[in-house]
Amino acid sequence: MAPVSRLARDAPELRTANMQQLERLAAVLAGRGFDAQPLAPPGRMPRLQITHPAGGTGDVYAWRCLDGVWWFWWPWAERIASGSDLAGAVAAIEQALAKPAGG
Repeated sequence: MAPVSRLARDAPELRTANMQQLERLAAVLAGRGFDAQPLAPPGRMPRLQITHPAGGTGDVYAWRCLDGVWWFWWPWAERIASGSDLAGAVAAIEQALAKPAGG
């Protein structure tokens, strides 16, 4: 079954907000030449599947913390940048995914 890229109309409000954050980041990354696909598979957290123009790949998640601030996260639960700092998020993602595998 192909991954779901859009949520059903009855998706919980927070899950929808989560996808909106990822879509904002995807748009900026796409403008920089990345392939960035927001995915929302049933029963799993939405994520952004990213491919760097040089070939590096990775996933990014977005979540709202208890204080209400949105953050972008790596899969190993390391913060990338706040949701309000798209430029900082893109710079960090670009730096991480531009590195050759194992380097």
